[in-house]
Amino acid sequence: MNFLLDTHTILWALSDDEKLSEKAKFEILATDNNKFISLISAWEVAIKISLNKLSLEGGVVQFLRQIEGDGFELLPIRAEHIALVETLPFHHRDPFDRLIVATAIAESMTIITADANIRLYNINCIW
Repeated sequence: MNFLLDTHTILWALSDDEKLSEKAKFEILATDNNKFISLISAWEVAIKISLNKLSLEGGVVQFLRQIEGDGFELLPIRAEHIALVETLPFHHRDPFDRLIVATAIAESMTIITADANIRLYNINCIW
């Protein structure tokens, strides 16, 4: 199965945070699943680091190395993803999350997220 991880999900997975649900952890660790991280998540991480809202040793460069080293595939932002954003209802106001939703729709992926607002969209989500 193809999974797209929300930004908080990948951060929690990389740090083995107890906030990560058992189902999310199971799907992330399953070797037969394809796990993707949108480039928008790396952008969000970089912004949060620059605003001192997130502290990561090695910054976004180390974040990118770690996700690739841990078997996650970095998914580029495509024009189709951006175009889908304008068609989405405003269940969510966060532009990063809206692009993650649009990406999941365009790529037919299931999102792994704890975000209740993302789950309001007509998409597959697990937590």
